[in-house]
Amino acid sequence: MSQHRNLTRTTRLQTRFFFRKYPAFPYILKWLFISLIIGIFVGSASAGFLTSLQWATDFRENHLWLVAFLPLGGFLVGLLYYYFGKDVEAGNNLLLENIQEPKEIIPFKMAPFVYLGTIVTHFFGGSAGREGTALQMAGAISDQLTNILRLDKNDRKTLLISAIAAGFGSVFGTPLAGAVFGLEVFLIGRIRYNAIFPAFASAVFADVVTNLWKAKHTHYHIDLIPKLEFLPILYSVLAGIIFGVCAAAFSRMLHFMGSGFKSKIKYPPLRPFVGGIIVAVAVFAMGTSRYIGLGIPTIVESFEKQLPLYDFALKMIFTVVTLSAGFKGGEVTPLFFIGATLGSALSLFIPLPFGLLAGMGFVSVFAGATNTPLACMLMGIELFGAECGIYVAIACIVSYLFSGNNSIYTKQKIGEAKNSRFERLQDKNFSDL
Repeated sequence: MSQHRNLTRTTRLQTRFFFRKYPAFPYILKWLFISLIIGIFVGSASAGFLTSLQWATDFRENHLWLVAFLPLGGFLVGLLYYYFGKDVEAGNNLLLENIQEPKEIIPFKMAPFVYLGTIVTHFFGGSAGREGTALQMAGAISDQLTNILRLDKNDRKTLLISAIAAGFGSVFGTPLAGAVFGLEVFLIGRIRYNAIFPAFASAVFADVVTNLWKAKHTHYHIDLIPKLEFLPILYSVLAGIIFGVCAAAFSRMLHFMGSGFKSKIKYPPLRPFVGGIIVAVAVFAMGTSRYIGLGIPTIVESFEKQLPLYDFALKMIFTVVTLSAGFKGGEVTPLFFIGATLGSALSLFIPLPFGLLAGMGFVSVFAGATNTPLACMLMGIELFGAECGIYVAIACIVSYLFSGNNSIYTKQKIGEAKNSRFERLQDKNFSDL
């Protein structure tokens, strides 16, 4: 009996010594377990969403008369949110707000509501993306673990960051970019490094699970990348400036038109109804579905040939009307479209290969509109290869700087100003995390 007691005591002492020597080990085990759960659920949700979205897109393209019912679809989704979903209507901004200052657990209904709303948007021909839906589904699903696992306030912040990383990484097939996006998006200019392991683990697990479900991601290829010399670098800076201005214009138009819909139409369900009429009429008047939905075929086309300059402008208008009217979806894939087509068209004036400019625009307009240059650099490398990394990085950084004090996310806070001028514009309500 005494021998067994001594053995137990020795084991306890050895365990204590081990944990004192390697204090990070319990943290790693804890978040590896939580990240695995997040990865399984979020990766599966992303796979189901991507499959549904592909079906909705294919069906709409084969039955374009469905676009005529976009106003009705918008009205029904508006009714759903107005009567049953007011507490989750803020979407991505609700996630950012809870990372900055945790409040009540995000209702699980956010996941099915935004899923249904996004599928309706794409099924009937709205111009929207998928990132917003993936993030909201991930956040709503993962936040249910807060009470189950009895997580404290700081752990809940890490959980939500990890959920965003998992949702973004799995829906685009870019786990490294997803991890950094989760760390970078909620606070401009600062990164929460104590969440770096959970964010990366969750993004990788979610991406693996999504791939296990055989969900498809789009692949892009840049044919020609010039040698790194002074002139190509100078041209990249010029392109980055244009991409940054474009990103700022998109953000401002989105907020301006959103305010316009709210001020002119007091009954919320009527906003997507009116917006749907505008989009549907424009589609039938132009006789093309090129600027609705995700626009993936046009994005791929921008890497293969030089596109006209008006493509990006029309996609911007269609997207701003769709999203500001209250349709559900995301801004990111339309930003990819806008950036890629703008980059391809810029090859008319900037002597760089149109494929490279398309890739630079793809990620750098997104970088400027979300203030996440590091995530976008990694995304460019993951999607297009490391060979274009320097050019992509230059465009993302310059776009981030020239997009100014603008963002598609209204609850994004400034942690570190882009420069001394923007420091004076810093949010007075900012609280250090």
